[in-house]
Amino acid sequence: MADKLRATQQLEQLQARYVGTGHADTTKFEWVSNVHRDTYASYIGHPPLLEYMSVATGEPMAKMRTRFIEKMIQPVGKPPEKED
Repeated sequence: MADKLRATQQLEQLQARYVGTGHADTTKFEWVSNVHRDTYASYIGHPPLLEYMSVATGEPMAKMRTRFIEKMIQPVGKPPEKED
């Protein structure tokens, strides 16, 4: 019983610390948005990967970085409307 409680507490700590880990009430839209934001952040944070992508598309790194930052605002489009 103590192991299960400890595992639950560790999971709750991770979920509180890292937004992208999700929780029981996380919707599919929120989860996909977090994955896309993490991906764009990784592209921006790793210059060799950003350079590779900029060479592949033929655009400057600064332009690619700006585009990825803009995509992080709404990575998968507008959120679905909530039904009451």
